[in-house]
Amino acid sequence: MKPAVNVEQMCPCGLGQPYPACCGRWHGGTMRLQAPDAPTLMRSRYSAYVLGLHDYLLETWHPSTRPPMLDADPPGLKWLGLEIRRSIEHDAGHATVEFVARSKLAGRAHRLHEISRFVRENGRWYYLDGTFPEQSG
Repeated sequence: MKPAVNVEQMCPCGLGQPYPACCGRWHGGTMRLQAPDAPTLMRSRYSAYVLGLHDYLLETWHPSTRPPMLDADPPGLKWLGLEIRRSIEHDAGHATVEFVARSKLAGRAHRLHEISRFVRENGRWYYLDGTFPEQSG
């Protein structure tokens, strides 16, 4: 279910643009699911998490690694921001994006640091999978 979004609302992705002119165009309308590159898809997916757009998240997840469904966010989860640390386009069909997403739940701050892999098929980018640098080693 897509929550109501005020057309003047700033986009959650952090670029400082109104939602409809930013990630909102990838979430709906004629440009739906057509993010032009991996970093843009990453930002649109973060915004989708903030807004609870699970259908969009599943549709932009590569079918080979996509889960059958996503769990609902825990009550009280608040997303605080996204930092794109690095983006590398390896070739026309493969890219990685390193990011940190911050959130707060039950008064505790959380940080998700991931290096995400993206693939492009038939002109469309998909999230494939990710690794967590702080958990490796």
